Amino acid sequence: MRKRIIEHGPRDNAAAEQGWLDLERLARVEITSEDAAHPIEAALIPGADSGWQAAQPGERTIRLLFDEPLRLRRIHLAFREDRQERTQEFALRWSPDGGRSYREILRQQYNFSPPGAAREAEDYEIDLDAVTALELKIVPDISGGSARASLARLRVA
Repeated sequence: MRKRIIEHGPRDNAAAEQGWLDLERLARVEITSEDAAHPIEAALIPGADSGWQAAQPGERTIRLLFDEPLRLRRIHLAFREDRQERTQEFALRWSPDGGRSYREILRQQYNFSPPGAAREAEDYEIDLDAVTALELKIVPDISGGSARASLARLRVA
């Protein structure tokens, strides 16, 4: 017997109303590092609030591999840094061929300076057909410091 416990609640309904895709059902995820206390599911599944964090400092990659090619119209990213000042860079790329080649969607840098500027949320309207993979590369500190990459939330529609 195969069993899976599902949760119902207002957050799941809100995610569905926004048109966010059910990544747990539609994709596999690959990551280059993960802190056991902050697994990737905590950033991808609605209702999980702790977010993902890498186990070690340095550039990290999160890759969603979709079971079937998808049409994507929107990407929402949220980052949080409550402890240290740093400049973070991320690049978002997509693949039409299962990850054999990638095309950059965007690259962005921003500064965290807690407690004032401790959160960054980005919402991008896109128009991509036949997406087989979506990749997020995070450089948590462009100066090479000891910061660990983290992601509070990733949603796609």
